[in-house]
Amino acid sequence: MPTAVEAVFARARWTEDDARAVLAALDRSGQSVRTFAEAHGLDPQRLYAWRRRVAGGDRITFREVTVRPQDASSGAFEVVLPSGAVIRVPPTFDEAALARLLDVLERPRAC
Repeated sequence: MPTAVEAVFARARWTEDDARAVLAALDRSGQSVRTFAEAHGLDPQRLYAWRRRVAGGDRITFREVTVRPQDASSGAFEVVLPSGAVIRVPPTFDEAALARLLDVLERPRAC
């Protein structure tokens, strides 16, 4: 007999509660979205869409970072992320590229 969450997989339409149950099962599985979706016959984009929808859309979040000057005369600096990752930024950095890099480093990763 399928579990309540397994029964949701076969439904054409999900309620928000259904989606939350599936996303919780995804989190518990430790699998990537793609692997989880393939294992359960789901479209990965459906999971991504529900994740965004349940999370309330694109929200701006702030993360504490520590900026340590390398050499005041050079203009270079380091950014230390809460994860412990250290990014050494040269004085002639591209702001947009740095923002993209920080975004990638802060994403949750599958183990």
